[in-house]
Amino acid sequence: MRSFVLADMVTLANASSGMAAALLAVRYAVNGDRMAMWIALSLVPIAVIFDYADGFVARWRHRHSPFGADLDSLSDIVSFGVAPAVIGYTLGLSGGWDTIVLIYFVCCGISRLARFNVTASAMSDASGRVTHFEGTPIPTSVVIVMVLMAAFATNATGAELWGGAVFLGPWKFHPLVLLYALSGTAMVSATLKIPKP
Repeated sequence: MRSFVLADMVTLANASSGMAAALLAVRYAVNGDRMAMWIALSLVPIAVIFDYADGFVARWRHRHSPFGADLDSLSDIVSFGVAPAVIGYTLGLSGGWDTIVLIYFVCCGISRLARFNVTASAMSDASGRVTHFEGTPIPTSVVIVMVLMAAFATNATGAELWGGAVFLGPWKFHPLVLLYALSGTAMVSATLKIPKP
């Protein structure tokens, strides 16, 4: 812990927000506590704020942790991979095919972050600053959470999920889960080049 700098504490606030979101979503699934789900849905956008703030704090303090990049990636997979998947599952995307898509989404997020850590130097300019992303950054999954927030606000959850559900073979499939498939695929796309702000 003595090696941690202030920016690392902000990064851990990101991870804490994501983990709390996942646990609160489970609480909603267990006892129907709607306030718990509202907080869970709100914590993912808050995690985005912490995710961007840690870089700002590191530049402001002129202090960088030796493991800051890895800490950031591990926090991001909790807040923008696992938490959105758990929220989607607890709100009704719990069919067999849905589960496979949610696992795919999380695996894409992990792969995207690992690729970024390995290729960051190749995507940097002369000053060492990363100039672009390959694939969409994992925090963009907050868009899915916002869609689910709108669904939750209109009671379009469970059996009432937008798009309904169909049985494909032995398992149920909700077309809404395709948002996760699209997001995951965009994260690992090598053809999408997105300028880094």
